[in-house]
Amino acid sequence: MGMLPVERLARDAQAPILPAASPADAAPALPEGIGPALAEYLALFAGYLDGEPARARAPLPDDLETRARNLKASAYFLDATLVGVCRLEAGDWIDGASRSLTHALVFCVEFNREPHRDEPGALWLAGCNAARSAVRATEVAVVLSGYVRAMGYAASGHAPGATRVTLEALAQRAGIARAEGGVLAMPFSRRGFALGAVTTDLPLAADLPLAPGASLDWPDSAAYMGKGGTRPGWQDAEDALRPLHLGRYPMETIRRVPEPTTLVLRDEITRMSKRADLFTRALAGDLGEKPKAERARFATKHPLAFAMTPLIRNMVPHQGTRAPLAPTGLGGDLSDARRNAQAVKALAYYLGADLVGICETEPWMYYSHDAEEGKPIAPYHRHCVVMLIDQGFETMEGASGDDWISGAQSMRAYMRGALIAGVMSSHLRRLGYSSRAHTNAHSEVLHIPAALMAGLGELSRIGELVLNPFIGPRSKSVLLTTDLPLEFDQPIDFGLQAVCAMCFKCARECPCNAIPFGPKVMFNGYEIWKPDVEKCGKYRLTNMKGSACGRCMKTCPYNREDLVESDRLLELSIKVPAARRALIDYDDRIGGGVRNPVKRWWFDLELVDGVCVTPRGVNERDLDLARGDKLAREQKLAYFPPPLQPPGGTTLATVVPVDRAAGQKAYAEAEKPAAARRRVRAS
Repeated sequence: MGMLPVERLARDAQAPILPAASPADAAPALPEGIGPALAEYLALFAGYLDGEPARARAPLPDDLETRARNLKASAYFLDATLVGVCRLEAGDWIDGASRSLTHALVFCVEFNREPHRDEPGALWLAGCNAARSAVRATEVAVVLSGYVRAMGYAASGHAPGATRVTLEALAQRAGIARAEGGVLAMPFSRRGFALGAVTTDLPLAADLPLAPGASLDWPDSAAYMGKGGTRPGWQDAEDALRPLHLGRYPMETIRRVPEPTTLVLRDEITRMSKRADLFTRALAGDLGEKPKAERARFATKHPLAFAMTPLIRNMVPHQGTRAPLAPTGLGGDLSDARRNAQAVKALAYYLGADLVGICETEPWMYYSHDAEEGKPIAPYHRHCVVMLIDQGFETMEGASGDDWISGAQSMRAYMRGALIAGVMSSHLRRLGYSSRAHTNAHSEVLHIPAALMAGLGELSRIGELVLNPFIGPRSKSVLLTTDLPLEFDQPIDFGLQAVCAMCFKCARECPCNAIPFGPKVMFNGYEIWKPDVEKCGKYRLTNMKGSACGRCMKTCPYNREDLVESDRLLELSIKVPAARRALIDYDDRIGGGVRNPVKRWWFDLELVDGVCVTPRGVNERDLDLARGDKLAREQKLAYFPPPLQPPGGTTLATVVPVDRAAGQKAYAEAEKPAAARRRVRAS
C-alpha cells in the first residue's frame, strides 16, 4: 500500500485524462552541479529497459489483484513513492504503433527537498532534482521490467528521456497523479516527481483515476499524523529544518571516541588478498563443488534479485580512477576539508544514502592483491567516504531473514549504493579530484574497518558486521575513496560491547551455529566476536529454502523501528548502562524477530536454468528461545588467520582447500583481547 494513504482518495472511472507536463525543477542547475554525473548513469541505465522474456512462465497466482499487489510492493521495495496500474490504450504509444502489451505499472519517484542556498553542497545539488529522480525512476523501471521478464512475460521499462509511452497520461489513468493547471500533481506532496512505467502482457488488476476536483491533501488530522503506518504530513516540514548534511538519523548525538570500542592493533594487521574473501574462495572451489556451483546464483535465485544484476555488474566500469587528476577549478576553492566533508555528506544523503561517515583510508584497509590476476594493490586515496544503505525495515519485518526475499534485500542495497557512490565519484572527478567507488561487485578496500573508523557503528557479536545504533545491523555498505580534502569523523561508543556481551540472540537464532556464544578473540590484529565464516558462507551459498541469509540481522534487538517503546529503550541503553539488559529482554518479550504476515508481499519463486519454478521449500523461521544452551554446548568454531588463507598473488585458477581442522585449532588457541592489551602495554 506504500507510504501515503492514497486508499482514502476519491476515485472516478470517468475522470478526464488531460494534457499535462511532469513537474520541473524549482531552479536551474549550476555549472558545478551533479547534472553531468546523473546524465552518465541515466544513459547507462536506459540501455537495460528492454529484453527478452524467459522461455517459460512462472507459476503465478491467477488472481489479478494479487499480481498487481506484488508488483506494487516490488516498486515500493525499490523506493518508488506512489504506484498504480492501468490498462494500455492504442493512443498511449508515442510512435502510434500497435503492440500486444496490455497493462502498465506506473510509478513516481518524489523529488528530494531542495537544498537551502547557504547549505553545504547547495551549488552541487541546486536544480538537479528532476535529473536525480529520473535516474532513480529508470533504476526502478529496469529492475521491475527485468523482474516481469524473468517470470516469463513480455515487459519494457519506460522513464524520462527513454519512453515509448506517454507517461503523463498513464499516471493519470493509474491514479497516482492528476493534471492541475497543465502540470501533474501528486497526492499528499508539494514536491515534484519523476515518472516511470513498465508495460507488459502480464494481466493485472487496474486502478481508477483520481476524481476531478476532490482534494489531494490530507483528509483529516489522523492521516496527517500518520495513523495506519503511513508517512505523516509533517515529515516534509521537519525535513526542511534539518541540515541536509546531517541526514535523517541523529548520529551527532552519539558519543565520539578517539579509537573504536574494540582493539585494533594496526601494526599487527596483515593485508589480505581479495582471493581470501570467503565468497571468492567459494568461486575458486576452495569450499567444494556444491558451494562453487551455487556461488554464481546464491543471492540472485529469486527473479527480483536477478533483475538487479545487469545494473550492479555494468556500473563497475564507471566506478572511477586511482590516478591523480588536475583540479579543474570548476568547483571553486575546495581547500576547506570540513566544508568539503559537509558537502560530500549532503550529496550522499541527497542521492539516497541512509548514513554517511568519513575516515582516513589507512594502508591496512586496502586489499593486498586482486583475485583475478593476483596483482598487488598499492594504497592510493587517503580519504574514504563510507555510506550505509538500509536493507528495509518493512520487508525485513515480514521475512525470516533466510527466505526467498533475503537475496533481493541485499542486492537492492548494493545496487543503490553503487549508484550513489558512482555518481559521487563521477562528479568529483569532473571537479578534478581522483575518486573511485568501491562496491560489492568490485572493491579494493575492506568495508568493515572503514565503517568502524568512520563512526557508523561498533563491531557486534554477529562478528564481521558494524552495527549502527539507529538501523542496527540492517545495512550494506559502499565506499568512495578520493584525494579531495575531507575532515575525518571519529569512531563511536553507544554501549554495544556491553549489550552484545549479554545478548546471544543472533547466536541462538543462527541457522548454522556460526556466531560465537563465547568471548571475543584477536584475529589478524582485530578484537572481534569472530564468526565461523566457512559455516556461514556454506549455509548462505547452499541455502535450499531461500536466497542467501540475513537471519542475524532479522533477529537483532537493534533491528527495530516499529514502536515508541523501542526508541525509548534504545535511548536509555545508550545513556543508562543499567537499562541495557532491559533492551534485550524486552525484545524477546514482544516477539522481536517474529515474522509479521502483514508485511509479507513477495512471491516464493526460484530461478532454475533461467526459468522460475516453485521452490522445493521455504524457510519459515520465527524464534526459538530454548535453542541457545544446546547450540552453545555443541559449538565448534574455526577461523582462518592469514597463514590459513590463499597467499597474495593466488588467482582463481588455483584451488586452495579450506583446512577446517587447522581453523578449529587456530580458534582454540586464539589470543584473548585482555592478553593482547597486556602484551602491548608490556612492549
